[in-house]
Amino acid sequence: MDPGGAVRRIALLAAVFVAVVASAPGAAGAGHAWFTAWAQSQDGRADTPVTGQSLRMITHLSQGGDAVRVRFQNTFGTGPLTVGHATAGPGAGGAAVSFTRDLTFAGRPAVTIPAGGEVWSDETRLATRPDSDLAVSLSVEGTAVPGRHGAALRDNYLTPPGSGDHTGEVSGSAFTSTVGATYVVSAVDVHNKALTGVVVPFGSSVVDGVGSTNCGPGCTEPAPDRRWTDDLARRMVAAAVPLAVANAGVSGTTSARSCPAMPPSVAGLDASSRLDRDVLALHGVTAVIYYYGTNDLAYGCDAAAILDSYRAVFARLRAAGISVYVTPSTPRPGYSDQANLARHEIALFVGRWNTCGGTCSGVVDFDTVLADPLKPNSILPAYDNGDGIHANAAGQQALADFVSLPMLARSGPVLHTMG
Repeated sequence: MDPGGAVRRIALLAAVFVAVVASAPGAAGAGHAWFTAWAQSQDGRADTPVTGQSLRMITHLSQGGDAVRVRFQNTFGTGPLTVGHATAGPGAGGAAVSFTRDLTFAGRPAVTIPAGGEVWSDETRLATRPDSDLAVSLSVEGTAVPGRHGAALRDNYLTPPGSGDHTGEVSGSAFTSTVGATYVVSAVDVHNKALTGVVVPFGSSVVDGVGSTNCGPGCTEPAPDRRWTDDLARRMVAAAVPLAVANAGVSGTTSARSCPAMPPSVAGLDASSRLDRDVLALHGVTAVIYYYGTNDLAYGCDAAAILDSYRAVFARLRAAGISVYVTPSTPRPGYSDQANLARHEIALFVGRWNTCGGTCSGVVDFDTVLADPLKPNSILPAYDNGDGIHANAAGQQALADFVSLPMLARSGPVLHTMG
C-alpha cells in the first residue's frame, strides 16, 4: 500500500474539483475572477442577411476589469455563421473606438458558429471601466442570417454588404448603416478579482428596458443605457458594491411555458426554456431579480400556471446556488378582472413570509413603486411611459433606487439553506 500516494491522489482530485467549480457558469467566490458585466439575450434572427461585411455592436459594461472575453451566439441563425476576424475596444461615440484589440477563438482569429451554437472568445488583455461602452466588432464571411436581440435601445453599426473586414478601424467611418438590434454578441465577461458576483435581472420587456428612452417632456435626447438595470449598476458602482449586472430581459416573453393567447413569436422563450442559456451560462452569477408575470396575465394564463412556473424556475436557480429575489406582477390597466384577481394571488404568494412561501430568497416589491395609490391597477402617471405598462426614465430610476444593495451583496450560496 502507498498511503502517501493515496493522499496525493485525493489532493489532486480535490484540486481538480475546485478548479471545475470555480470555472463553471454561475460559479463565484474565492479564486473566481471572471464575471459577466453585460448581456443581451438572443430572441430571434435578423430581418435581412449579412454578406461579407463587418458588424460593430456597442455593449455597455456594468463593471470593468483588466481583461475581457465575449460570447458570440448563433442561437436563432438559419445556418452557420463564420467570423473571419473580431476585435474589441473602448467606445468613443457612435461607431468610433479609441483603439482595438484582436479577439481569438482557441488561439485562432476565425471561427464558424453552427446554427443554434455559440462560442466564447479567448481572454484578451484590455482594461475597461464601469459604466462604459465596449465596442465588439466582427467581420462575417459569406452570407448568414444572424441571431439577434431585438431591442438594443441604441444604435449598432454595419458596413455595406461586400465591404469586407473593417473590424480594426478606429474612426468607424466605414460603418455607414445603423440597426436597433444587437447581432451575434450576447455577453461580455470582465476579469476583475475585486468583484464578488453578478446580479441578473430576468424577465420580459419591463427588464428589457422598454420605456427607458422616454425621458419626459422637453427632453430632446433619448439616452441609451437608462434601463432600471443600468441605473442599478451605477448605484452599485457609486456605493462601492462589488457586483456586476447582466440584463436577461426579452420583450414579450412569459414565465409560464404556454398561455392561451401567447403569440407564436415568443413560443419557446419562456423563463424555463431560456434559463440555461440566458442565466446559468453566464459567469459569477450570485443573484437573480425575477420580474415575470405581466405578459402571462395578458396572454390569459391563470395564477396556478404562473406560480407553477415560478416554483420550477426558483428551484433550479437555488440548486445552482443562486439567490432569487422576486417582484410581484406590476399594474396594467388593460387587465381583465380575472387577470387582476390572478395578479393579487401572485402578489400574496410572492409576499408570503417575504420569501415566496420559502421558495425564494426575498422580495423586491416593484408593484409598490409603480402603482398609482389612487388607481392601484394603473401605473403612477409620473412614471408611465404612456402605454400604461412600462416605466419611463423617471420610473426606471425609481425602480433602481428601490432595490436593496445590502441584500444583493449578501447573495449567493450561503443563503440557500431552505428546503
